[in-house]
Amino acid sequence: MNDDVDGRILAGRESAGRVRSVSWQVRAWLGGLVAVLLLAPTAKGQAPPQGGQKLEPIPIVLPQPMFEGTPQNLRVPNLEKPRYKAREPFLAPAGVKNVARRKTVVSSDMEPVMGELRQITDGDREGEEGSYVTLGPGLQHVTVDLGAMHEIYAVLFWHFHKTARVYFDVVVQIADDPNFTRNVRTIFNNDHDNTSKLGAGKDMNYVETSEGRLVDAKGALGRYVRLYSNGNNADEMNNYIEIEVFGRPAK
Repeated sequence: MNDDVDGRILAGRESAGRVRSVSWQVRAWLGGLVAVLLLAPTAKGQAPPQGGQKLEPIPIVLPQPMFEGTPQNLRVPNLEKPRYKAREPFLAPAGVKNVARRKTVVSSDMEPVMGELRQITDGDREGEEGSYVTLGPGLQHVTVDLGAMHEIYAVLFWHFHKTARVYFDVVVQIADDPNFTRNVRTIFNNDHDNTSKLGAGKDMNYVETSEGRLVDAKGALGRYVRLYSNGNNADEMNNYIEIEVFGRPAK
């Protein structure tokens, strides 16, 4: 009997020892993983990780809707389905705001058919005539100079929302220089057949509404924000109401 008891006690101690060994191995592995994550370099052109920072909805102000619903006769390929509900709040670090307000705008068409380029960052998001700028036909772009490097978390823009329209070959890029030759990043591209020669995009065409199009920039670092378009389903012209860039000065 005593030999049996001693054997069970010894086996229990050996089992406990193996458990403690495995436990320490797991702890060591987790510690190594944490060290790798903490020491991993930040991707080029990206803001540092926002660990521990308070996130809050970015301050979006929407204009008055000009129409309701989605027309059923839009014969546009690669068109996303309507949401039928309000957009979810977009969260970013506390203090992020629209840093594009009243900033300089230049364009591939410096003499718009209607309106002035300064209107694109003047804060007027309404859809009535007089609130939007009309650029010439074909592929055109507008560029907002933020004045300095910023951490960019979202780009929100309205082309036209007086009636339902779909704008083609919409591309949004961020860069460090006005010529878009340094550290260029594309954060939205629905040019599925590469008509604009900026690369084929995987984003879908969409119907313009009073909500505008919100693009997640994921904290990209940059000074210049450029938007391309190539006409719309109603005509060959390009329109812009407002561009807002939500960010904060780079540290």
